[in-house]
Amino acid sequence: MRVRDLLAPGAPRLRLLAAEEELDRQVSGVMTTDLQDPGRYLHGGELVLTGMLWRTVPADSERFVRTLAAGGAVALAAGEAEVGPVPEDLVEACRRHRMPLLAVPDDIAFGTVTEFIGRQVSADRAADLAALVDRHRLLVSAAGGGGLDAVLDLLGGDLDLDCWVLTPTGAVIAGPADRLSAQDRDQLVRAHLAAQRQRRRPPHRARLAAGSFSLLPAPASAEHDEPPAGGGLLADWVLAVAGDVTEWTTKRQQLAENLARLVAAERHRRDEGRRLRRRLADELLALLRRDADPAEVGRALYASSAMAARYEGPGAKSQAEDGSWLVLSAEGTGLPEGAVRAVLEEALGGAFDRALVAGTGTGAVVVLPVLDAPVPADALRELLAPLEAGLGSEGRITLGVSAPAAGAGGLRGALEEARHARRIAASRVGRVCVAGPEELASHVLLLAAVPDEVRRAFRSRLLDTVIAYDIEHQADLVRTLEAFLRSDGSWTRCAAQLHVHVNTLRYRIGRIEELTGRDLSRLEDRVDFYLALELA
Repeated sequence: MRVRDLLAPGAPRLRLLAAEEELDRQVSGVMTTDLQDPGRYLHGGELVLTGMLWRTVPADSERFVRTLAAGGAVALAAGEAEVGPVPEDLVEACRRHRMPLLAVPDDIAFGTVTEFIGRQVSADRAADLAALVDRHRLLVSAAGGGGLDAVLDLLGGDLDLDCWVLTPTGAVIAGPADRLSAQDRDQLVRAHLAAQRQRRRPPHRARLAAGSFSLLPAPASAEHDEPPAGGGLLADWVLAVAGDVTEWTTKRQQLAENLARLVAAERHRRDEGRRLRRRLADELLALLRRDADPAEVGRALYASSAMAARYEGPGAKSQAEDGSWLVLSAEGTGLPEGAVRAVLEEALGGAFDRALVAGTGTGAVVVLPVLDAPVPADALRELLAPLEAGLGSEGRITLGVSAPAAGAGGLRGALEEARHARRIAASRVGRVCVAGPEELASHVLLLAAVPDEVRRAFRSRLLDTVIAYDIEHQADLVRTLEAFLRSDGSWTRCAAQLHVHVNTLRYRIGRIEELTGRDLSRLEDRVDFYLALELA
């Protein structure tokens, strides 16, 4: 039974005083005590009945409730027969510790409450034991027949238990999607990834406005998984269960664990089906890298289209007929080999049946058909944003997106474009950065195409002496240079922006020119400084 059952019609007439948000806790038994420290007798899951005889001063309430919370008690019921109404300090202590507090009126005997809980708990246990074998059998048969949705539908109908299987980016693989908002899914996967990164033992608990949830990882079987598919926690599915599993009975917890195993088995089965498509993707990338004849590339695309049509049915739109493709180039920093490939496979979700995701060690290249509108960089950035919670202090994912390429002959150029866009993304600050083709129409395209060592040398020759002077004299020359260029060389606008006199500004610009040997009245030198600051 749950704590809220004590407030239902037919239950003893109790009043709720605190922690309404915790009423879904499971009650496994009752303990009656007036000891000041009953912690040694608590085993977890009890509703504690007390006459409050332990309280002599207000500070006793905090100590008593803290002991109950540490011992795993799920609720406190305080009798008003001996000492009168429940004091406010006890109510406040229960609020601080999120401990449901129920007042037992003076005309309700503790025995009545104990008897009611005993009947409810016994009935729950009997029902669990009688139905457990059947439920497990039904779960197994559902997994073999209708897939994960059939399993979760069964749990929802049989146990009134809502469950979802989510990707690390919050997409719904199975479960009632209309009963979990996009914002809730985002918060759940972020909580799961953060807990996994901190190596906390599952199940993880997440509390949202919609209620409490338990989160269990559902990775593919490590002993069968190919190395390129291994993405670690960033690619694991998440089993989200409504309620707090840790407060369930042992049998119910076993049911949740078995469900997680079924989800992991389904994940492994799905990954097995991806092997052929991965090999096809790697072959296509090899063709593009050696600039193969478009006819060879076209044959690989046709094979991809045929494979997708076989899974989607005869009414599916043909990739070969559409002829437009996007290329995505991604790289991971501080991540295991194969992680980025696995992450993109999961993030693209249903689109994977049509996308080709090739592994490049710590990175990946995706060739994606444009069946409707192209995928904008902002949408990809939003899609991958939840993964930030699972990236360590050094972890990053950078991704570049090409413009749509027409036919097989345009894929080589689209690949180069995606790589340049990824370099722009890598130059930014952030854990997950994405750049699109619209950002390749300015000087940033030239900067992205220049080798790193050339970029560093160019920046160093122009700015190192200025930076060193700033460090030694705190002269603020670099900030002055940035403001001067942003003001298009206007002395009055720049001085006003920096809150300095024009003569001070002229002195600083003159010092920069002396240090660098450049003339900031010349357009060429201004452009060089602008590019150097962009590289910095």
